[in-house]
Amino acid sequence: MMAQFQEVSKQSSQHPKPVGLVLQYGTAGFRTNAKHLDHIMFRMGLMATLRSKKTKATIGVMVTASHNPEEDNGVKLIDPMGEMVTPMWECYATQLANAEQDDLLTALKDIIEKTAIDMSQEANVFVGKDTRSSSARLSQAVLDGVTSLGGHSKDYGLVTTPQLHYMVCCQNTQGKYGEATLEGYYNKLCQAFIQLTRNASNCTDDQKHLCVDGANGIGALKVREMESRLKNELQISLFNDGSKGKLNHQCGADFVKVQQKPPTGVVINPGERCCSFDGDADRIVYYYLDSEGQFHMLDGDKIATLISTFLKELLTQAGLDLKIAVVQTAYANGSSTHYLENKMKVIVRCTKTGVKHLHHAAQEFDIGVYFEANGHGTVLFSKTAEEKIQQLTQDTNANDESKRAALLLQNTVNVINQTVGDAISDMLLIEAILAIKGMTVQQWDAIYRDLPNRQLKVKVSDRRVIDTTDAERRAVSPEGLQEAIDSLVKKHKQARSFVRPSGTEDVVRVYAEAETQESADALAHEVSLAVYRLAGGVGDEPKPLH
Repeated sequence: MMAQFQEVSKQSSQHPKPVGLVLQYGTAGFRTNAKHLDHIMFRMGLMATLRSKKTKATIGVMVTASHNPEEDNGVKLIDPMGEMVTPMWECYATQLANAEQDDLLTALKDIIEKTAIDMSQEANVFVGKDTRSSSARLSQAVLDGVTSLGGHSKDYGLVTTPQLHYMVCCQNTQGKYGEATLEGYYNKLCQAFIQLTRNASNCTDDQKHLCVDGANGIGALKVREMESRLKNELQISLFNDGSKGKLNHQCGADFVKVQQKPPTGVVINPGERCCSFDGDADRIVYYYLDSEGQFHMLDGDKIATLISTFLKELLTQAGLDLKIAVVQTAYANGSSTHYLENKMKVIVRCTKTGVKHLHHAAQEFDIGVYFEANGHGTVLFSKTAEEKIQQLTQDTNANDESKRAALLLQNTVNVINQTVGDAISDMLLIEAILAIKGMTVQQWDAIYRDLPNRQLKVKVSDRRVIDTTDAERRAVSPEGLQEAIDSLVKKHKQARSFVRPSGTEDVVRVYAEAETQESADALAHEVSLAVYRLAGGVGDEPKPLH
C-alpha cells in the first residue's frame, strides 16, 4: 500500500497541478484548453484504476473534447456496461482533480476510504484518444496514472468515443456483446448492415451514395477503415477527412446544426443525401439541398421518428407484443411529438435535457429510442425484447412474414451500438432503413413539417433563481414567470415556449415554437423580456429580432 502511494507521489510530480486551477466534471467530463489538462489526465488514470477495483470490472478513459475547437481537449470515464460514470463518482473525480499537489494523496486516501475499496483487487483500464495534437501526450498521462497505482491498461490508440464504450461493454460481458477489438466492431456492424440491405429491392447506385462530413476528426479515419467492409452496399464520399482542414472548424454536426447550412467548402448537388459527424463521432445530423438550393436539416427528432416508425412496423409484422417508446426532451419539435403520438401511436416520454436522463428513461421500455435534437442518440433493447426476437427467428411454426420481420429486427439490434450515441452505427442504421423502405431523403423529410422555432439566451445575475418542473417544461420560480409565459403563448397559434437555466453559465435559455417563423420569433422575444424582468436580467433588455 505505502509503496503504491510513493509511486503515485513520484509520478504525480511529473504531472503537477497549476495552483488554484479548479475544474468541474460535467456532462462531458472535464473539458478545457489542452495546456491545463496534464494533471487532470494523470489523476483520471488514478480514478479509473480505483473505479475498476471498486466494480471489479474494466473501466474506460476517453481523451477527447468532442465538438470543441482543436486547441481544447477533455476526458470522460466509462463505466462497466459502456455507460457514463455515476454521479457520485463524478463528484470524486472533481475532488481528486482539484486537490492541490501536496494534498493529492490525502484526497486519494479519502476516496478509497469513503468507497471502501480493496486495494489488492486487480484493475483494468481501456484508454482511447481522438486526433487532436494534444491527445497523444495527454493519453500517456492517463496511462501513467493507471500504472502508478498498479493497474493494467490497454491503449486502443485512435478510436471514436462510441468505439471505446463498445470495447468496455464487450470486455465486461465476456464477449457476449461482441469482440473487444476494432475488427470485431466493424465486422458486427457491417455484417448486420449487409444483411439488412439484402432486403432492399433493386437499390440503384445513386441511392447507395452518401456524402459524409467527418468534421476533420477521428470519425473520418474510422469511416475510411470501415469502407471496404461495406462491399459497395454503401458508397461514401468523405469530406473533411482531416487531411487538410482543422478539427470542427466550419464543419461537423454542431456547425451544421447551429448555422443551418452545409459545411464550408463542401459542394453538394440538389437532392443529394449528406450527413455530418461531430469531432468524436458520437453525434450525427443529415441534410440536403432542394432544387431551389434551399437547405433542409434532418436532426435528432427526424432520426428518432424514422427509426421508431421502422421498428414499430417490424414489430407489427412480426406479431411481437413489445412496448416501444421514443424519449425526447422539451427541445423536441412539437410536430415530431404530434406525429409520433397521433399517427404512429408510439409512446412518447419527455425527460430533462442531458443524455443520461434520456438513456435512463429509455431503459424502462422493451425498446427505447432516444435522440437529442443535436443528433446524439441510440436505441436500447431490453433483455426480454432481444430474447423474443431471437426466439422468433428460430420458430419453425412462424409464418414467412413474421420470420422476415424478426430477422430484420435481429440485424437491426446488431447494427446498433446500444452503449451510447454512435455516428457510424446510426449512419448505417439510417442508410439501411432508407434502402429497405425505398425512401429518398426528401420523402423522409416530408414525414412531418417542423414547426418554426427560435432559441434565445438571456443573461441573468444568478441562473439559480429559475427552477423548473415537468421535465423542464414549466417554471416553478421566480413567481409569476410561468403565468406570464402561459399568457404569451396564448397569443400565438400552435405555440409552445419554455425556459431553463443553462448548466454551465449564468444565462437562461428560451425556446419558442409557433405556426410561423415570425410568430416564433415574436414569442421568443416576449418570453425573453419576461425572463429579463422577472428573473434578474443583466445588461440591456433583449431587443426584438426584427
